[in-house]
Amino acid sequence: MAYKKDKKPRREKRAPVAKNCYFTETGTKPDYKEVLVLRRFINERGKILPQKYSGLTSRNQRLLAVEIKKARYMGLLPYTDRHAL
Repeated sequence: MAYKKDKKPRREKRAPVAKNCYFTETGTKPDYKEVLVLRRFINERGKILPQKYSGLTSRNQRLLAVEIKKARYMGLLPYTDRHAL
């Protein structure tokens, strides 16, 4: 008697990954004063998105991390989701 294998539950598909670097396309650099731009690269928990999902170049990813940390220190961005502005 052959038993049917239970199918594994399918994983949800992830959001599409950006292929191009936002900062090279716009010709700008990450800046701590541009909070709306920085917020694009932070998830809902307040963590910085990895390069794999943000689509940034490695140099701009490093600059972005520094600028997000500056903005957090200045109080422009929250450290976590529990510190809402």
